[in-house]
Amino acid sequence: MRMIKDLFSISSRNNSIGLCLSGGGALGFAHIGVLQSLEDNGIFPQQIVGSSMGAIVGALYAAGITPSEMLQLIKDDKLYKISKLMTFRAGFLKSGLSNHSILRELIKELIPHNSFEQLKLRFHICVVNLNKAEWEIVDSGNELDLWVAASATIPGLFETLRIGDIFYVDGGLLNNMPAQGIEEFCQIIIGVDVLPHIVPAELNKPIDSLAFAVRTMQHQNSREGRDLCQFIIEPKAIEGFNEFSFDSFQTIYQHGYDAATKYIAENPKMRKLRK
Repeated sequence: MRMIKDLFSISSRNNSIGLCLSGGGALGFAHIGVLQSLEDNGIFPQQIVGSSMGAIVGALYAAGITPSEMLQLIKDDKLYKISKLMTFRAGFLKSGLSNHSILRELIKELIPHNSFEQLKLRFHICVVNLNKAEWEIVDSGNELDLWVAASATIPGLFETLRIGDIFYVDGGLLNNMPAQGIEEFCQIIIGVDVLPHIVPAELNKPIDSLAFAVRTMQHQNSREGRDLCQFIIEPKAIEGFNEFSFDSFQTIYQHGYDAATKYIAENPKMRKLRK
C-alpha cells in the first residue's frame, strides 16, 4: 500500500478524534444514522477516512452537510438508488456498465469548491491503484469529486477511472476499513463497519455463495484497519439487507443510529469523548 500525503500533513499524533467509515453499498446508509447518534451524544470527529460508500458519506459530512440533510437528499432521490447515480453505456468494450458522471456532478453541486483543503473537517479517501495492486490514501487537491468517484468505482459495475496513466477502482477492494489513513493524526479512532463478519444461515444459491465470499474477502482486508480503531460500531443491517437494498434506506439508517446509541451507552470510555 502507499499513502499520498499533502504538504501540510501533521507528522505526530494529536488529540483529534478520527472516524473510519467502511464501504458496503446501501448498507452504508447506516453511516448516516451513526453520525446522527454521535452528534446526539456530543461526539464530533475532526478527521474522517472512508472507502466506497463510506467515502461518499464521509465527504458530505466533512463538507458540513448534516446527517439529517443527507437523509433528506436520499428522500429527494439524489442519494437513493444506485440507478440514480449511474449513466448506463451500451457495448461490451467499456470497463464497466456505467460511468460516474452523475455522482461527480452531485459532489460538485453539494460541495462547489471541490477541494479537500476547504472542507470543514480533514478528509481522506481510500482508493485502489490497479497499476500497483495497492490501496492508497488521497487527502489533498481540487478534484474531490474525482477521488470520491474513484473510491466508489465498483469493478465491472462502474467504469474504471483513469487518472493520468493509472487506473483506479473501489477502495474497499483491498482495504474496506482504511483507518491507516488517519492513524498518525488521531489519538482515538472510531470505526464503523457495516460489513461485519457474520456466519451464513444457509447458502442455497450461487449468488449467495458469491456474495458471502466477497464479504469474507472484505472482512479479511479490514482486519488491520479494525485493529487500529479503539471503538468499533457494527450496525446489523447486514443480517436482513444487502449492498443493493437501496429501497430500505430508512430502516438501514435506523440500524446505524440504534447500533451507535447502544454502543455508546455500553462503553463508558467512549462517553468521555463528549464535548
